[in-house]
Amino acid sequence: MTNKVNQSLIDTALIERVQQTFASSYGHAPTHLVQAPGRVNLIGEHTDYNDGFVLPCAINYQTIVAATARKDNLIRVIAVDYDNQIDQFDLSQEIAFQHDRMWPNYIRGVVVGLLSRGCSFAGADLVVGGNIPQGAGLSSSAALEVAVGQTFKELYHLEIDGVDIALNAQQAENDFVGCNCGIMDQMISVKGEQGSALMLDCRSLEAQSVALPRNTAVVIVNSNKQRGLVDSEYNARRFQCEQSAAFFKVPALRDVTLDMFESRSAELDPVVAKRARHVITENQRTQLAAELLGQSDLVKMGQLMAESHHSMRYDFEITVPEIDALVEIIKSAIGDRGGVRMTGGGFGGCVVSLIPADLVDALKGAVEAHYQQQTGLEASIYVCQASGGAGLIQVIPAPVSL
Repeated sequence: MTNKVNQSLIDTALIERVQQTFASSYGHAPTHLVQAPGRVNLIGEHTDYNDGFVLPCAINYQTIVAATARKDNLIRVIAVDYDNQIDQFDLSQEIAFQHDRMWPNYIRGVVVGLLSRGCSFAGADLVVGGNIPQGAGLSSSAALEVAVGQTFKELYHLEIDGVDIALNAQQAENDFVGCNCGIMDQMISVKGEQGSALMLDCRSLEAQSVALPRNTAVVIVNSNKQRGLVDSEYNARRFQCEQSAAFFKVPALRDVTLDMFESRSAELDPVVAKRARHVITENQRTQLAAELLGQSDLVKMGQLMAESHHSMRYDFEITVPEIDALVEIIKSAIGDRGGVRMTGGGFGGCVVSLIPADLVDALKGAVEAHYQQQTGLEASIYVCQASGGAGLIQVIPAPVSL
């Protein structure tokens, strides 16, 4: 069954821009409009590739694809976020990696993955655009991958489900683009539910919806600190986690209890031990967080988010001074009524706050008053709603030939 997306949570101007670009470029209206959301992870950082637990929610910032099927094998893509750059390739020929620009590779990788899974389809005319802040750790790449996969499912009635689309998107990023990411970003983009977070077991892919407390705001603040060293440091930490799992002779750190770790941590390299401790304790925090949200307990949830940030700062060592300053500023504004922590891969990017809606103005005021003064940077603030996953915005009747 196709997910029907609540249009009230989608930027009307974005829809119009994508539609108008399609019509002016291809000379007719698109037959399909598909969206896939970005995400923010409330808690559970760097646990996904350790077969652990994460608690993200989809947000009301999306990638949108306008599309029409073609009768030949040509795929044409126009990217409105890159000055209407064009990419095109032929399904009957080898689909090559593009070294001169990156954005086409996310689309090409998804198509390569679908073909490798035995899906049968012809070409398409596409226009893609979005409003997910890029480089902020809100998963604009996964949203693009999922939106493209969902688009081909809709255009050609492919016999694939949401999990297939998410796994294919992850494969595109791992094998074609070359980023060794976990499954969280793609799964939440597919499976997000309005008003809820998603407790995801990254090993079994079992997902449980966790309703957010009523009148709760998800506030994302982008530090606008340019994220440096992300790829190299991400790969280094992933290797350190794999070293730890090998030491304990288990498939992944998900299988190591805190008691097991503490009984033998002195035998590990000190840095590797710190990395493992973060993942093991973060998995515990994430499982407890899902229970607390189900009980509408924002006070204890806030404590877990504080512990998570402390662990990322001192054990996983992925925060930067600007992020730490932002967390302290927000803590001072919200007290113990909610939580704040860094979210995403680290070394810049965003913090996420889960707070009662009546604290939004206080949070914004504190950030505006103190962050730039302390860091020289101006933060961007996004007050978000937990949104539904990828799906069809609307099906537009094909134009009648005259």
